[in-house]
Amino acid sequence: MHSPPENIKFYFDIVCPYAFLASLRIDALAAQYGATVTWVPILLGGVLKALGGPTTPTDGMNPPKARHQLHDISRQGRQAGLDLRLPHDHPRRTVAAMRLILAAPPEVRKAVAQDLYAAYWVRGEDVRDPALLAAVATRHGFDAKRIEDQDVKDALHATTAEAQAAGVFGVPTMVVGERMFWGQDRLHLIEAALGGPTRAPAPVAGEKSDATIRVFHDFSSPFSYLGHTQLERLAVETGATVVPTPILLGGLFREVGTADVPMFKLSVPKRAWVARDLADWAAWWGVPFRFPDHFPLRSVLPLRITLVEPAAAACLYRAYWAENTPIETPEQCKKVLDSAGFDGAALIAATESPAVKEALKANTAAAVAAGAFGVPTYLVERPGHAPQLIWGQDRLALVRAAVRGEI
Repeated sequence: MHSPPENIKFYFDIVCPYAFLASLRIDALAAQYGATVTWVPILLGGVLKALGGPTTPTDGMNPPKARHQLHDISRQGRQAGLDLRLPHDHPRRTVAAMRLILAAPPEVRKAVAQDLYAAYWVRGEDVRDPALLAAVATRHGFDAKRIEDQDVKDALHATTAEAQAAGVFGVPTMVVGERMFWGQDRLHLIEAALGGPTRAPAPVAGEKSDATIRVFHDFSSPFSYLGHTQLERLAVETGATVVPTPILLGGLFREVGTADVPMFKLSVPKRAWVARDLADWAAWWGVPFRFPDHFPLRSVLPLRITLVEPAAAACLYRAYWAENTPIETPEQCKKVLDSAGFDGAALIAATESPAVKEALKANTAAAVAAGAFGVPTYLVERPGHAPQLIWGQDRLALVRAAVRGEI
């Protein structure tokens, strides 16, 4: 156990529903470990503009990903007991609202922020409306006209510049000591940084379910590797039938209009964060991880091998993402398979079957048809219910909730 930092910086903009969800929990989490939270209002659009990308995050998304995010926002809200309402003209400009937070006396700034969050995401009100801002200010005992004061405008510019200098590329971003965490689904990692649990708890068996979870995956993704290490946990916790389904991620990307290697398109700050985030998740799951020297991976052969023998996926994933061992060529794959007790030559020979080749194409087409845009993607199918598509190994809680019919 180590001493907790005295302060957490919480960078936020009320335009983001994920920052809203994080805001509901961050103070209580900090208090458990004797830490405090400094709420830092920033302009998300200003940060994104400085990074040279679109100032509206969804503008940089392919259509399936943009559609999925709407479902994700709704599901995340339901998990928090909220019916989040996405305005038809989202995102709305929040400059005046963020100035209002900074114009408020320090002791009520957090309350003003939460009032504005509720206005935007729960009550369906327009935070651009001067009358609304005046009403919020009156409720908290100050004059909304302060938003026009130069010192307030300068303060918002200053906090946004501070965020940029700190490497912030989105909200919510929480800085704990020298560590930066992005996303409301990383609060368990913040807790670990404060001295809390550093490993995921042992899985608790759930009731037997008639649901099926199809897991679309590809060896070329480190997130797919992390997700694959948790398939047994997923089966135990949900009681569902888990069906690993190999797909050709490059083929999926071409269908949905995504660059072959999205990681290469990330901003410098976000790419640095992803590298640390991968290490954080590997530590949380208690699995080995090393980013391979040879990347990206041409994964056609190992994917076909797992169609022939699904049990071979674990050793192939481990070889590439934990042991820095290439798995592209027949020679490379044979060595890994033989070392794991498989008949490598026989498995590789079987991948030449037209049926195996067609199966990989069919799986990829099924992923596209289901609305997938990346891996790992979990397709939860329950008799009598519409299927639910959930993306990301960091969304296993949502997968569990979908199996139970809670979202």
